[in-house]
Formats: sequence, structure tokens, C-alpha cells
Amino acid sequence: MKKFVIKKSTTAAEISYIIDYRNELNPQQYEAVTSIKGPFLVIAGAGTGKTRTLIYRMAYMVENKIDPQSILLLTFTRKASEEMMRRASTILDERCKSVSGGTFHSFANSILRKYALYIGMPPNFTIVDRSDAEDILNIIRTEMGLNKKDRRFPRKNTLLDMISKSINKCIPVDDIVFQYYSQYKEDIDTILKVSEQYVRFKKEKMVMDYDDLLINLKKLLENNEEIRKKISNTYKYIMVDEYQDTNRLQAEITILLASEHHNVMAVGDDSQSIYSFRGANFRNIMDFPSYFPGTSIITLEQNYRSTKPILDLTNGIIEESKEKYSKELFSTIEGVQKPVYIDGVEETNQSAFIVNRVLELREEGVKLDEIAVLFRASWHSNDLEVHLKTANIPFIKFGGLKFAEAAHIKDIMSYLRVIHNPFDEVAWLRLLLLLEGVGPGTGKKIIDSIFYEGGNLNALIAEPWGKKKFSGELRKLHELLSILKKGKIKPVRMLELVLEYYVPILESTYDDYRKRRLDLESLLRISERYGALEQMLTEMVLEPPNTSQVDTEASDNEDEKLVLSTIHSAKGLEWHTVFIIHLVDGYFPSMQSMDEGEDLEEERRLFYVAATRARQNLYLISPELEVRSFSWNNVSPYSMAFSDPSMFITEMRNFGDLTEIGVLEFEKEDPF
Repeated sequence: MKKFVIKKSTTAAEISYIIDYRNELNPQQYEAVTSIKGPFLVIAGAGTGKTRTLIYRMAYMVENKIDPQSILLLTFTRKASEEMMRRASTILDERCKSVSGGTFHSFANSILRKYALYIGMPPNFTIVDRSDAEDILNIIRTEMGLNKKDRRFPRKNTLLDMISKSINKCIPVDDIVFQYYSQYKEDIDTILKVSEQYVRFKKEKMVMDYDDLLINLKKLLENNEEIRKKISNTYKYIMVDEYQDTNRLQAEITILLASEHHNVMAVGDDSQSIYSFRGANFRNIMDFPSYFPGTSIITLEQNYRSTKPILDLTNGIIEESKEKYSKELFSTIEGVQKPVYIDGVEETNQSAFIVNRVLELREEGVKLDEIAVLFRASWHSNDLEVHLKTANIPFIKFGGLKFAEAAHIKDIMSYLRVIHNPFDEVAWLRLLLLLEGVGPGTGKKIIDSIFYEGGNLNALIAEPWGKKKFSGELRKLHELLSILKKGKIKPVRMLELVLEYYVPILESTYDDYRKRRLDLESLLRISERYGALEQMLTEMVLEPPNTSQVDTEASDNEDEKLVLSTIHSAKGLEWHTVFIIHLVDGYFPSMQSMDEGEDLEEERRLFYVAATRARQNLYLISPELEVRSFSWNNVSPYSMAFSDPSMFITEMRNFGDLTEIGVLEFEKEDPF
């Protein structure tokens, strides 16, 4: 009879580890790394080594003889997962590269390729990117006769935004329209039909868009118990990075994937949940213990980025949150400089202070790319951009086109450019194409006629245009330009007149006109400092924008560039010195979020994210702002002041963690 020998199991204590985990990690990181069986929620405060923890946990599991292919690492970018596996391989060995890693979407694609028939799709289905998805919607839009110019209907990109928001937020399309696109509420029934046709088209053509990958993976796991069990038992150890940024669909997929074993570790920071506009659901991280009973919560609190005075402030910011996982960030990094708060300055002096301080820091040896100016909304940097250009400080902007490169700003400047130079063909073509019924060919003929007449504006109302269907629009344009050309009108008054004319065009041309309107108000404020049109055009007119480019660089070849960024685009990054500007109620927090509720709580978290980007210096500025606005009915512009410091600043003053230097003193003659 064959003898059977029962081998003694190897415990963790008996394993000879290649990596000295205890000495490589702090106690909280070590706990997270060595916690394997069961559900875990790791609350990783800003700068506490979240990525390092995930990397060492991968290595630790591999050293414990866990099959790398049974480990699933879900991240928000492919680059992030690849970098983590590469670093894990560096500290251990090549086995770590066999870990199953990727984004939710790439993982969904790999599973659906195997089981596509179970969801009624062939294995060779096509995945369409955003551009292709927009083109499909445009085909449907055209077939339904919704592309005719006699009626206004959402463009293809707006339609896709509506549908995608509905899916990622798990909210019906009609509710999305009411909440985010109220100008189209009369078209809800038609929009719903377009959405239905979009689903039908994709099914017939055997294609999926990005959202379909998640929807169909969830359906597959929910409706096929055998497949769900098989997949769950294949990936016995699951890690999800940036869990606070998951949407409802991704959270439900995580629950289904871990259904057979509950060996899931979600890593994230509730205090950095700031992407609700993309569909991220704050409740996912807060309710994780409810979905996974018996969850152990591990908190990482040792910060490796910022000085103690900065952390004292950031701890105070988040302490005011109504719902949170409590944590107290601490640091061993030396530093005595408290965050500096500046109050009561005009917007132009806010910009002048930043320019002066940036130049001082550079002389002190701090590189430009180690300095960042952060703001709540992209248009908040408009005034600063003008100052930086005047001071010849190169910069790169993240979170939207540079102000002067935005299409609607280019539109406005075109009216002023043709007044300054009636032979500016580029400007003429731009403003003519904004007119209903004028295409490139007709526009060129009108321009040729103007040039033939020596730049005479009367060419706009001469034959043969007088009998064309767009003749009325040309007469309105002629009237506006004739007024602008008469006498010496200051740039700010010229802009007021242009805006009264342009606002209806803005509304009919851009679906997101409400957001773009803020730029126009900002442009009015900027124009007040100029006494002559030529000076303004010289400093404001740049090259035409590349609208496909999100991160736009200044047009120079400097290696170092000051960073301008929305806070949303700055998450995950850090700088030696950080300026946070426009800390005024109505700007930050935004006007739409001022009421008590989840929106205001997210604004507080956004402030926390901004402040935790700083390593050594943090400057907070609350300028006094006067918004020159205008109505939609061609009524004269009006002014509205925003001067109350942000409610977040008021809270911070109670903690005594700010060095307040009061109103800045500047020479009366502004060099800008």
C-alpha cells in the first residue's frame, strides 16, 4: 500500500522573506501589507505612501506563495497598474509582473471577450472610443432630422455627456437633463428617443462604448451564477486603488468579483473624494464596511510630503467635515513657516503678488516647475495669465485651455481685432462664420469685398449681400462695428457693446454657454486696466487654440514652467510652493455649492486636496472681486461684488494655523 505523507504547512513566521517588510514600512503600512484574508479598507491620507503600500502588498503575497495570476489589481489608469507591477518586480522579482492588473474597463474587456455570447454579443465585438461614439450619435441625430439649423438641439458631444452621466451616476437620462442641461428640458422626449436609438444601433452593429464595458460586465456577473463563481474563484485576492473615485457601477462590480471569498482591499481617502461630476460616488468608500461585513479599517497617517505647520492646517480643514473617517496626519519633516493668508487685495494685486513672489522664489533656488497656482475653476486664472505673460514668466496650464486660447474668447477678440486692423482676414472669417447662413465660401467672398473697398465697413451691407437670407445679420454686425469705430472708446466699453451683441450668439453656438459666460465676465474685468485697444490686443491675442488639447503650454521653449492648475487636475501631484487663489465665497466654495449639503462637503474636500499639495510653502489669497456682468436681454452690464473670505478660511482662523499679513501695499502705478 502506497504511503501518504502529510506535509507540514508553512506559516508566515517560517517563511524566509527576501524583503525586510518591518523595516521598509511604518507600522500602519506594515499592517496593511501583511493583512491578506478578508475585507480591508485602507484609509490613506494625503502623502502617506498609498502606492508604496500597494506595491509591497503585492510582493508580500507573492512571497507567501500566492499565485500572482490570482491577484487582481484594479486602478484608474493602465499606466498606474503597470508602474506598480514594475516597481513590485524591482523590489522582489519578475513574478510580480504576472499579477492581473489594469483598469476596470480593461478588465471588463478581457472578461467579456471570453463570455460575450452570454450577453448577446459576438466575441469579436468592436469597442468605440469617444470620438466614434459621438459620430454614431451624430448619425442618429441626422437621421431623425435633428441637425437642421431652424431648431436648436444638443450636439453629439453633449448628447454623449448626457448618456454617460446617466450611466455612471445611475440616474435616468431625463433627470440628468433637468439637473445639468436645463436649457434642453423641452426636448427630453426626443433626447430619450436618441438614447434608445443609440443603444439599438450599438447592438445591431456589434459595438460597445466605454460605459457598455462596465454595464455588460455587471450584467454577466449578475445573471450567470456559474460564471460569477468561476471568475471570483480565479481572482481570490482583489485590490482596488483610489476607491473614493469609483462610481456606483464599479462598486457593484467589486462586490460581485469578491462574492466567493471577500478577500478584497479597497484603498483610498474619503477626504479626497472630489469627482462627483464624473460620476464618482462618495458613498462607496463610506459604505464599504456595510457591503463587506467584518471589514477591518487601517488608517495611514504619517505624511511624507508636507511640513507640520501645513499639516496642522489641513487637519483643521477636514476636521470640519460632517462625515468622514477620522485621521490625524503627522510628519517628521522640519518646518516653521505657517501657511500665509492674504486678505483684502484687488484681483490685479493678487496676481502681482504671485508674480513678485514667484520671481523671489526662483532667485532663492526654487525652480518654476516646483511652484503651482491652484484654483477652483479654470477661468479663475485669467487675470494671472495676463500678468505672467507681461512679466515673461513661462507657464503651463492644466484643467482647460489657457484663457486667451478659449474659442469664445477668440470670438470676442475678433470683433476688436477687425476694428484695430480691418485687413485681419483671420479675425474677419471667425466672426463671419458665427452668423447664421454664412459658410467658409460666402465668408471669403464678403472678406474679399471688404478688402476691395479698402477695409470700408459699408461693404458688409452692399450688394450682393443685401438680398441674401443672412443680410439682416450683416446689418446688425455693421451697426456694432460702426459704433465701435467711432471716437476713442475705452476697451472696457467696447467689450460691453460687443458682449451685448455676442451673448445670443454664444448661447446658440455653445451648449455649455453658461460656463463660458464666466470667462466673458472675467474678460471685462481684465479690460478695465487698459487705456488703449492696441495695448490690450498686443497682450491678449495669441495663436488660434487647439481645442483637442487639454493641457496647454505657453508658447516658448523654456524647460521650467510655472504650473497653473485647477484643483481637480492637481490631485496626486505635489510642489514645493503652492498658491491657492480666489478664496472668496461664491468662487470657492462655488456659488452653486454654497447651500449646506453634499455639494458643500465636496468643496471642503477640494480645499483639503489643494492645501495638501504643498511641501514647504502654502499661500492662501482672498481677493476683493467686482464682477462686471451682463443680462441676456441686451440690458446694460451691471456690477456685483464678491468680498467675503471663503467660509473655509473663516473656519481656519479659529484654529490659529494661519499667518495673516493683511492687505498688501502696492505702488499706485500698476506696471501691468
